[in-house]
Amino acid sequence: MHKSSWKSRRHGRRSQRQNPRLRQHRPNERCNTGAQQSPQDSDHGDGEVPSTSTSTAGSSSVPDLPGFYFDPEKNRYFRLLPGHNNCNPLTKEGIQQKAMEDKRLQLLEEEDRQTKKITRMGFNATSLLQKSKLGFLNATSYCRLAHELRVSCMQRKKVQIHSSDPSALASDRFNLILADTNSDRLFTVNDVKVGGSKYGIISLRGLKTPTLRVHMHENLYFTNRKVNSVCWASLNHLDSHILLCLMGIAETPGCATLLPASLFVNSHPGDRPGMLCSFRIPGAWSCAWSSNIQANNCFSTGLSRWVLVTNVVTGHRLSFGTSSDVLAQQFAVMTPLLFNGCRSGEIFAIDIRCRNQGNNWKATSLFHDSAVTSVKVLQEEQCLVASDMAGKIKLWDLRTTKCVRQYEGHVNEYALLPLHVHEEEGLLVAVGQDCYTRIWSLRDTHLLRTIPSPHPTSRTNIPSVAFSSRLGGVQGAPGLLMAVQQDLYYFPYS
Repeated sequence: MHKSSWKSRRHGRRSQRQNPRLRQHRPNERCNTGAQQSPQDSDHGDGEVPSTSTSTAGSSSVPDLPGFYFDPEKNRYFRLLPGHNNCNPLTKEGIQQKAMEDKRLQLLEEEDRQTKKITRMGFNATSLLQKSKLGFLNATSYCRLAHELRVSCMQRKKVQIHSSDPSALASDRFNLILADTNSDRLFTVNDVKVGGSKYGIISLRGLKTPTLRVHMHENLYFTNRKVNSVCWASLNHLDSHILLCLMGIAETPGCATLLPASLFVNSHPGDRPGMLCSFRIPGAWSCAWSSNIQANNCFSTGLSRWVLVTNVVTGHRLSFGTSSDVLAQQFAVMTPLLFNGCRSGEIFAIDIRCRNQGNNWKATSLFHDSAVTSVKVLQEEQCLVASDMAGKIKLWDLRTTKCVRQYEGHVNEYALLPLHVHEEEGLLVAVGQDCYTRIWSLRDTHLLRTIPSPHPTSRTNIPSVAFSSRLGGVQGAPGLLMAVQQDLYYFPYS
């Protein structure tokens, strides 16, 4: 009995497959189940080329099959080929890159089309002025909100760079830019086409509308070693030198180098061209110059499981053992503390008065869930802002050792990306690995502006930025400078 019923059901299914009229009774079912089409069948047929414009909303309702990509426009699966194949295959990385590029171009088009961008509902110059006159805003809040309004209206302008070697400007790519204390100079590290890096200083005195012309002062100093960290150093006077941490290669060990700014341009009266000074410090990840009077003429370097504090004049060194690589550093000014961010996620402060006396030198300890890439101590030295490789940016209260604010939207996976804190304007600026520059309100963590890169996104073309309310000196204009590839862009606000 059971055998005969099994045969009848088997015969019924066979006759249904063989009878074409039975298949024609359900045409709608085939159309509605196109998203569940067999992946094996999608490789054959009419040779249809898949579209690479992905849609998150459309692809989220279908199952993700390993080795296949679902195109919501074609409503079918396509096989993902190995990325090392030379036949221009469709890969997941290529699809993601295409989607990121489409988004960037769309945002650039919107930025060029819109002259004003609204960061908060009902937030404009008229309402801001009315609230100030009615007494709803004090002077501090009014200035902070005015800066936010100006940031939302910044427009991109290209800066003309003049140099004694114009051919080098067309080939050398910006690696990083770093503004000095007065924001009238930029120290630049440029990747040379033939390999290695060279340095320069850009004078921002000519950064005035409508011309926007600056001059690049270069030097023959050239290195084939990677620059891990850079900061300005005030040895003879304010920002008289540049401190660089260079990675070692082959049999050449790493070192920390003090490079006189007078090698590039003599901008200080009575300044003479100086000699560069190198300290043999292998494997330095980070560096910081001390403006604290209790550590005068000293700089620190963060190594693998060590922190070194070196006196430039006497050569005396203090060493502090750590449990992880030190990737970020900054000295406090009013208190004798050196703050360090580690690969383990720990942020700790070293009391530089302890002179290696046991383990009593660790004054403060905070923890992130990922490697810390940047630490910035605020002016009153009661709070600290830190970012990590998980894309988290947190504001810590050093008195309670608790996180009080978190800034959302930053993108980072493995890069050592800096933070830029500007308390006078109440702004926090950071560039992510997705090549987007984001500006937050330091006070309430509101994301004010997201600026796409003018060039195609790439992990090797992450923009480097400098922000100041006085670009070009005391009489300078406020705005943002962005260096990417061979170009320098200016985002003024007034």
